[in-house]
Amino acid sequence: MRLLRFLFVLGLLLQEVSSRPPDPSGSFRPETLRAMDQAVLKAIRDKKLPGGVLWLEHKGDIYRKAYGKRATVPSGEAMTLNTIFDSASLTKVVATTPCILQLVEQKRLSLEDKVCKFLPELTGDPNKSTITIQHLLTHTSGLLPGIRRGYEWQGYDTGIALATSEASPGHSGYDYRYSDINFILLGEIIRRITGKTLSVFSHESVFAPLKMLDTSFGPATEQAARIAPTTRMEDESILRGIVHDPTARAMGGEAGHAGLFTTAHDL
Repeated sequence: MRLLRFLFVLGLLLQEVSSRPPDPSGSFRPETLRAMDQAVLKAIRDKKLPGGVLWLEHKGDIYRKAYGKRATVPSGEAMTLNTIFDSASLTKVVATTPCILQLVEQKRLSLEDKVCKFLPELTGDPNKSTITIQHLLTHTSGLLPGIRRGYEWQGYDTGIALATSEASPGHSGYDYRYSDINFILLGEIIRRITGKTLSVFSHESVFAPLKMLDTSFGPATEQAARIAPTTRMEDESILRGIVHDPTARAMGGEAGHAGLFTTAHDL
């Protein structure tokens, strides 16, 4: 069901507005909207995805539409505009990055600060002592893409310990490598500076002020019916309202790189 999330992301990048039919004088070209509709419907017919949400905003106009199904098992559920999605790596840019930039604005840290200033346990090779906040944000830290798999572990603190202890085979400031570890560490830096978890600080400083009412780590029970499932597990259970990313899931559902749930409307 990653394609479902991909379509959601595509809709966010293109963005949503009023459902009134567009006219030639409006912001949207009707022929383009028809082509987008047909592309989504064809993907559903080809069984590449069960459904999705398209949300476009431009110059005060909104085009929004829900397609197909939100869930197919154990029973079918129609997709709705207020469906809540596992936003996966959008967590990095919707939650973690704005929180870090707020701390920069408040002069509680600097982009040039060394990461080891906040995470003294980030040791083990010469490169780690050179990594800055900016390197983490821009994926130029030299750290590995993620925590190595192949063994069982659980717990937020364990995840941080593993993230800080992984080797850094690259050179900070020179080597680009997309890395979940970068944002796992940024999430922990936020917690250590503010004394609040990422979920609490992001809600107080970003989501609540922007009235992003359906955006959170670990959706509330009353939101469960609106959440799109993400995948079928090996034991045949369906992940719904539980983060799909295995590292974030092992960390209790909250990490700087994944774990956020949100809607097209909120974004």
